[in-house]
Amino acid sequence: MAVGWSRDEGVQEQIDATVESAVQLAKSRLPDGESLTHCEECEDAIPEARQKAIAGVRYCVRCQSELEKKLKTAELYNRRGSKDSQLK
Repeated sequence: MAVGWSRDEGVQEQIDATVESAVQLAKSRLPDGESLTHCEECEDAIPEARQKAIAGVRYCVRCQSELEKKLKTAELYNRRGSKDSQLK
């Protein structure tokens, strides 16, 4: 099925590229290494259970939640900018 001026497989390629981009972004955000005992942001103690549950944890729950809120608001637009890629 052709959409606008794109090739028939163009839409699927764009979907695949968007999914791949999201997967790479998620992988880049995964912590690794040794967990910290105190939050990088506020320096509060990170509970031992959190340190064990998430390898490489760097933030307390409160600071991690704030960070995720900021990141989420920055992702609410279509980075590709193509008229054909915008869902209605």
